[in-house]
Amino acid sequence: MIELARTVRFCINPAGRRDDARSRTPRNTFAAWPSMAGLGTYYELAVTCQGEPDAMTGYMMNITAIDAAVRETAISRIERAVDEQPDVEPAIILPEIIEALQPALRHSVARVQWRLTPFYSVTMESSDMSHVLLRQQFEFAAAHRLHCPELSDDANRETFGKCNNPNGHGHNYRLEVAARAPIGPAESTAAFTLHDLEAVVGATVIDRFDHTHLNLDCPEFRNLVPTVENMARVFYGLLAPAIDRA
Repeated sequence: MIELARTVRFCINPAGRRDDARSRTPRNTFAAWPSMAGLGTYYELAVTCQGEPDAMTGYMMNITAIDAAVRETAISRIERAVDEQPDVEPAIILPEIIEALQPALRHSVARVQWRLTPFYSVTMESSDMSHVLLRQQFEFAAAHRLHCPELSDDANRETFGKCNNPNGHGHNYRLEVAARAPIGPAESTAAFTLHDLEAVVGATVIDRFDHTHLNLDCPEFRNLVPTVENMARVFYGLLAPAIDRA
């Protein structure tokens, strides 16, 4: 069993400009098709299919079949939601998108990730369409020093290089948080939304660590080297229970 993933890029244009956009010769499907007409909205659907490759051709599926299925079935459903349900959460639409894609792709669709911005996406597995994975990226700035008291000064410099600077140094960090959340029936709102995720991450991590010196200001790193590996572990330990409570 292998997985084949394909990202299809497209624009949802204002209702009055959709036929105009579709009538154009598709010259740049890499960037998006339908392409932008007026003040449209750019999206990406990453479709992952599972199956066995054909013994002779080596193909599991031609990627053009995924392109065609998305453009022929999924885009119209997103357009309808934009027109009729502009306040709906994207997670509510994903089951309908997966169900529409399955017959066109020989019921091989394993998951669909809908990238709504360069930083925010929702992903659903076809095996569990009662939950969705929300992903959002965040940025914060912090200083740190990488230094192990158990090592000699020479060993610390050899291990950490410039990151062992005695006075520390700063970074702009990017944090991506993924949260699995249940969704309700199509006519309801999602139980946990991007707004909820941003509120939890803001209060739990960003407000707590942004513009700090991790070694000096944050108890979590007083006796723990603030490498990105340890930072990820600490942030996960703080976020997991906070998201469960939200």
